[in-house]
Amino acid sequence: MNAPTLLSIQVSLPKHFGVEGASDPNNRPWSTGIFKEPVQGSIWLGETNLIGDGQADLTVHGGPEKAVLSYSAEHYPGWNQELAPLKMPYGAFGENFTISGQTEESVCIGDTYAIGEVCVQVSQPRLPCWKLARKWQLKDLPTRVLKTNRGGWYFRVLTEGYVKPNLVVKLVDRPFPQWTITRVMEIYLRRQDRDAAAELARCQLLEQNWRQIFYQYAASNTNFKP
Repeated sequence: MNAPTLLSIQVSLPKHFGVEGASDPNNRPWSTGIFKEPVQGSIWLGETNLIGDGQADLTVHGGPEKAVLSYSAEHYPGWNQELAPLKMPYGAFGENFTISGQTEESVCIGDTYAIGEVCVQVSQPRLPCWKLARKWQLKDLPTRVLKTNRGGWYFRVLTEGYVKPNLVVKLVDRPFPQWTITRVMEIYLRRQDRDAAAELARCQLLEQNWRQIFYQYAASNTNFKP
């Protein structure tokens, strides 16, 4: 099997769309950084983002725990078949890194990877929001992403530096092999394993808000819903 590889890098600053007072909900004003464009050559990755990248709503996006959104290149053939004739290029799901050789089933919370001179660590799964649906004019796209567990994952940055396409993504450390992104999402969505939720609430390398969600679920006597 080929080593995981950073096939493509995408960035975008927030852009504004829509018209004030529009009667059509699809044409009302909104701001987003989801329309990522590919980068050629080296680009600086800092603590909170790649140079030239940004988010419109910093209350739910961006920051050190969501510095880089990554997505599996392996998902694209399936999406392009399912959504034909729509064509989904790399970056279609708003990701910064499109990586081959990895999926949610193989990536774990706390995984540390060396990519060229930078070092990144998996902090949390990605939950798609309504902006993904609006970008592609597909209302059910976020739901389909969740149901098929093709959401991607976020990196925090441990060592800043330059990255570029086609670098190998080398696993340096895997402290929690039991907590794949797939497994974490199953516990989050199904709410059927309080013991596992309690363990995740104590997982120091899982982002704090996610730990709190699992803590509330594990401690509750009723089904906790997101």
